[in-house]
Formats: sequence, structure tokens, C-alpha cells
Amino acid sequence: MKTTSSKKNKIVTLGEVMMRLSPPGYQRFSQASAFDINYGGSEANVSVSLAHWGFQVEHVTCFPANAFGEAAEAQLRSSGVGTSHIQFQEGRLGLYFIEHGADYRSSKVIYDRFDSAFAKLDPAVYDWTEILKEATWFHWSGITPAISEAAATACADAIKTAKKLGLKISGDINYRRNLWGYGKKAIDIMPSLISECDLIIGGTTDFENCAGIHGDDFADGCKKLQKRFPNVTIIGNPKRESVHASSQKISGKLWAKNALLKSKGFELTNIVDRVGSGDAFAAGLIYGFLHSKSDQESLEFAVAACALKHTIPGDVNRVSAEEIHELVRGENIGKLLR
Repeated sequence: MKTTSSKKNKIVTLGEVMMRLSPPGYQRFSQASAFDINYGGSEANVSVSLAHWGFQVEHVTCFPANAFGEAAEAQLRSSGVGTSHIQFQEGRLGLYFIEHGADYRSSKVIYDRFDSAFAKLDPAVYDWTEILKEATWFHWSGITPAISEAAATACADAIKTAKKLGLKISGDINYRRNLWGYGKKAIDIMPSLISECDLIIGGTTDFENCAGIHGDDFADGCKKLQKRFPNVTIIGNPKRESVHASSQKISGKLWAKNALLKSKGFELTNIVDRVGSGDAFAAGLIYGFLHSKSDQESLEFAVAACALKHTIPGDVNRVSAEEIHELVRGENIGKLLR
């Protein structure tokens, strides 16, 4: 997928941002007397990465009209993400709690996002023609249409307008079974959204649950998905091999031009935080294609971004593009840089 490399590229993302509460260090929930606070969400995590790498980025969401909503917006702005189209209304901010695992003790996550302001957003208040008028790329994830009918409508409206305006569209179609609780299934909503995408991120389980496509393996699933959705030209998927919570192997695959590309792998033996690593991969692919990198170069950048995210606390990947390029080249690994 070749695009024009330019500082004028603007990316717009849509999705919920939640408050993340975690016990300090590797404490268990039962030990905690205080929690560290961060903010994050799949699409917003992608926005922050791309902002750190020099792109103009706008994130669209709905926050509660209270101090928590203001704090979440402030964190986005402090990361260089545009917030001019965020809506505020009555409601609550979605929460999630994470207990970090170590070695053979797994991490645990508890979600508390029911009835959030984002779930109750009014799709009619978003003027997508205005929001997207100077953009070149729109990114969404399968989490948004799973949250509520209103969120699904807003996502569909954004994708339809982006397509009409000629934007590139990417979707991380991550299937979250427990989110689909408003009377619709992923298979009812996702196919029409996927059909408008140029690039999607997902694996065989996502293909099956979101599009009813059964593949013998990733390559076979990609062939069948492209046959059904010919607009999709690129399909990426990060691969994780877990030894235990602190040790994993990361690599990636990319289906492009009817060929399967594979990245080199990274062995991670001291994981700090794996949350948001898939979002780092998605952002890395977008970066590669907007800089007119080859398919293989884009994949290698995305996987290196994913690997480095495991070294950063919080949801977002606070590393520079040059740090990622150095990892791809095998330079300055683990050195003390003065």
C-alpha cells in the first residue's frame, strides 16, 4: 500500500478512553492501598503513538462532563493529540483495573465500563464531513461497535464518510465476546464495516467471529476474507508466544499482494506492561504506509513498535520513531545512551 509521505497527513481515530487503575508495581489487588492512574483506549493509544511520531492526529470520543473527563482530555492534549471534536455529556468514565503478573503469575483485568458516557453518545452530534475534511486516514477498532448501538452507529457513519471523502481506512477488528451485550452480535455489524477498509488487523478467530470466515490458517483466512471484501488490500496480525507473564516472543505477519510476509521475532524476557502492544502494532503499520515504506519494512517497524511497548508502563507507546528504527536495525540495544 503506497501513499504520499508528507507532514500534511492527518489521522483521525474514534473510540472510548477509559481510566486505568493499577496497584503499584506487581502488587495484587488484595494488597493495594492505592492505585496508579492512567488513561487509555485502543484507538486513542494508536493516536498517541502517531502523534509522538510527528503526525497530526485527532481523536474523537465522548467524555463525562466532570473532572475525570477533563483529566482524560488533558492527557490526550499533552500527548499532542487533537481533541477539538470531543463531546462532553452527563454520565461516567469507563474504568478498568489491572493487576500486573510476573513470571508464572498471570496478569488480571477487571472492566467497569457499563453505561459510560461513550456508550450513550449521540451519533447525530458528530459532523463527520467537518471532522474528516483535512484527514488522509481514519482508524477504528472492533471494540467501538461492540460497546453500544449508538457507538456502532457513530462508527458506521464515520467509515461511510471517510470512504466518500477518499480516506484510507484501517480497522483493528479485535473480537471481544463479552462486550457485545446490546442485542447485536459481531457478525451482524462488522461485515459492513470491514467491507470499507483498506487495511485490517486481525487473526483467524477475528475472521470467524466478525465475518463468518473459516480459514485453515492465517493465509487461507486472508484469501477468503479478501475474496469477500475486495477493498481490503492489507491484513496484518501480531503473533505472541507466551512462556509466562514476563517472557514472550513477538513477531508479525502481513498478507499483501496475495503473499504472506513474516517479520523477524523479538524475545522479551522482562516485560513491564503488555497492554496496548497490539495498538502499537497498528500504529506502526499506519506509520509505515504513510511514509511509503515497503510492505516488509512497514511490518518490521510495526513489530518493533509492538516489542518496545512491552517496556513502557501504561497503555500508550511512548517511544520515538528513531528508537523503533534502531531496534529494526539492531542498533543501541540495551545500551546506556549519554
